[in-house]
Amino acid sequence: MRMTLGDIAKRLGARLEGDGTLPISGAAEPGDAGPEDLALAMRPAYAERLGDGSAKAAILWEGGDWRALGLSAALFVPRPRLAMAHLTQALDPGPEITPGIHPTAVIDASAEIGEGAAIGPFVVVGRGVRIGAGARIGAQTVIGPETTIGRDVLLHPAVRIMHSVRIGDRFTAHPGATIGADGFSFVTPEKSGVEAARETMGEQGEIRAQSWTRIHSLGGVEIGDDVEIGVNTCIDRGTIRATRIGDGCKIDNLVQIAHNVVLGRDCLMAGQSGLAGSTIVGDRVVFGGGAGAADNLRIGDDVIISGATRVLSNVPSGRVMMGYPAVRMDQHVEMYKALRRLPRLLRDRFGSQKAVPNPGPSD
Repeated sequence: MRMTLGDIAKRLGARLEGDGTLPISGAAEPGDAGPEDLALAMRPAYAERLGDGSAKAAILWEGGDWRALGLSAALFVPRPRLAMAHLTQALDPGPEITPGIHPTAVIDASAEIGEGAAIGPFVVVGRGVRIGAGARIGAQTVIGPETTIGRDVLLHPAVRIMHSVRIGDRFTAHPGATIGADGFSFVTPEKSGVEAARETMGEQGEIRAQSWTRIHSLGGVEIGDDVEIGVNTCIDRGTIRATRIGDGCKIDNLVQIAHNVVLGRDCLMAGQSGLAGSTIVGDRVVFGGGAGAADNLRIGDDVIISGATRVLSNVPSGRVMMGYPAVRMDQHVEMYKALRRLPRLLRDRFGSQKAVPNPGPSD
């Protein structure tokens, strides 16, 4: 998409200095920028590579001297990463989905398709589906019966939405996302080994052969407005009540959200994080990459869970958690420092690590 630097300045709410008529068709790192790229040099260290490229304009830090850097113009913004968000949105054309309904799409006669929707090749839309105005649905996407999808949604290719799902406006799902598959719920005719281990803290007692019977998922999935779901992420339907995802949540690739989970507003879940069944999460909670929470927990508002952390108990609002099992970040850091001191403490106590007595086999 080709724009002038002045147009971009208006979109970003940036201060423009220099030639606002410069054509801009892309964004690039300073050393790779061409003459129609806007170089992203928001720190002095980044600007050192401007001479390796041929950019005429850049986003600079406040106080940067664009003339001394050999530029014809510059933009200045108070919050560079926020400016980058608006810039990339302005320059991203999005997936190419031809307006209208592709002739290979299979759409049930009872489905309602909103005005201006674009439905790509080999899309399947089931019985009683309602799709809002301005929706864009990529190739080979499947939407199950009795599902409702709001306005201005974007479903990238090969998204799978099962039956009786409710999705709000401006929803985005990336390729391979699956919403509304059955939850992972099974039961044994008698008390299972897992139940016995939980009750006795590890003693199973008599071990017997057991088989598993599925508990079917009768609930659906309810997703609010302005939610984004990443590649190959799965959100399971509820057992009796719906799994719920609040407005404004952003969920990365390869995330698992299990049956009956409630995720509050404006939560962020990074890649390979996960929530086990029936856990309730408050508003504005952040899960780092690979973090997870056990089942049937309550996590309060504004909690931050760092990468690879495992939450095994309830977390009050406002906590920052780290480690396995999760503890307060400051406590985890102190525990880690103590662990690193152990070799020195052992040397001081026994004179040599090799001289530490062998405790022998565990019971």
